[in-house]
Amino acid sequence: MTKEMILDLISQGEGVAIEFKKCRNEVAAEVYPTVCAFSNRFGGHILMGVSDNGEIIGVDPNCVQDMRRNFSNMLNNPQKISPTLYLSAEEVEIDGKIVLYVYVPRSSQVHTCNKLTYDRIGDADINISSNTTQMSELYVRKQTDFTEKKMFPYLTVDELDLSLMERVRNLARSKDPNHPWIQMDDMGIFRSAGLYGRDHSTGKEGFNLAAVLLFGKDETIMSCLPAYRTDAIYREINMDRYDDRDDVRTNLIDSYDRLMQFVCRHTDDRFFLEGTQRISVRSFIAREIISNILMHREYTSPLPARVIVEKSRILTENANKASHFGRIGVTSSPYPKNPIIAKFFNNIGRADELGSGVRNLYKYTKMYSGGEPVLFEDDVFKVEIPLSSAIGTKIPINTDKSSTDTDKIPIKADKREEMILSYIHDNESISNKEACELLGLSSSTVKKIFEKMVDDRIISPVGEKKSRRYCLIDD
Repeated sequence: MTKEMILDLISQGEGVAIEFKKCRNEVAAEVYPTVCAFSNRFGGHILMGVSDNGEIIGVDPNCVQDMRRNFSNMLNNPQKISPTLYLSAEEVEIDGKIVLYVYVPRSSQVHTCNKLTYDRIGDADINISSNTTQMSELYVRKQTDFTEKKMFPYLTVDELDLSLMERVRNLARSKDPNHPWIQMDDMGIFRSAGLYGRDHSTGKEGFNLAAVLLFGKDETIMSCLPAYRTDAIYREINMDRYDDRDDVRTNLIDSYDRLMQFVCRHTDDRFFLEGTQRISVRSFIAREIISNILMHREYTSPLPARVIVEKSRILTENANKASHFGRIGVTSSPYPKNPIIAKFFNNIGRADELGSGVRNLYKYTKMYSGGEPVLFEDDVFKVEIPLSSAIGTKIPINTDKSSTDTDKIPIKADKREEMILSYIHDNESISNKEACELLGLSSSTVKKIFEKMVDDRIISPVGEKKSRRYCLIDD
């Protein structure tokens, strides 16, 4: 670890994967719950010798060796951390001061500290030992198997909607005139698609959860997954509730059609040419976000998926077994969440190879609105598609409704500033607490971001300190 890398971490501030600890003369007791929480979440970086506000205070040079040794010993003590961890603190000198740096990797196991289970929520280490929902979500993240493979050995063909089979064959034929499913009988397709088979770890044979989701009758799905639903909401006039809504609780094949119709009904199909061919960019975008919310969702979670269409954007969110934390870029490495369902969608032409959806969203969103999509991975996977202006690039900063100058470009902002500007654009203002929740950062770090944006004359504070909010500057 270099000095420059340490300074870069400090500049980012505390968050879900970064923690500062003063630890002047000894390793503080609160370091160990952080190690446990990082291991249980996405991993992270611990900097000892740095205060909460990012000031480098340094570790006493006379205590460095003892601190490093004690730290390693404690992590190898099963009474402290269980299962034990093998980590070490690295010594880095910055301007004559010593910082002890520890990288905690994400673990495949669930760890406890002092027999308590900690998880990393934002920039805090939370004891979730007595929270059954959070404990369940933690174990789901640690699973090495895919929940879509859960077997239902007593589920029969009569509980599936076989009328969907002819549509599946026609969709497969549309993608490939020689697709093998065209000639297969129903059970042949089930076996070929991985929807029926044998669990070699338990010896059970039958239909799996993927088969239930793709072909189950509504009552079958409700029996196997009582909390399953996708909530489609349209808001334009009534922003507190909705102007239109579709509560989707049916199989994924019909769900795809209903959600596509919902999004297309409430968005403009603008005219675009690709070469000499007219294309529906709106449909390409809708296809990717709907396929994503159906294919890559953690169905064992009670959290319903949502598709929200507003005048300026489309938002989606769904439960997720996160592989990392943060924004997903066009070059990010994809991670399969439900490979059986994803492969099935690929066979019927409703999805392409893994990773193409992200590339397509960046391509077609840029064509449609000039902006970029925001894909953010956490326990809840969120996607935001701008429909009218580029997030962080062309944000309206003139609140005078009579003016036509609504595309002024503010000073170039980093990604955190872009997210704050986008939030203000949609909600008129933002508070420190709202920004902390939006960015997953500490209050002190968010305060620094606000101060810089005020100095750059991008935003201005409104109200007293306790109720202060920040708005875009009206030029």
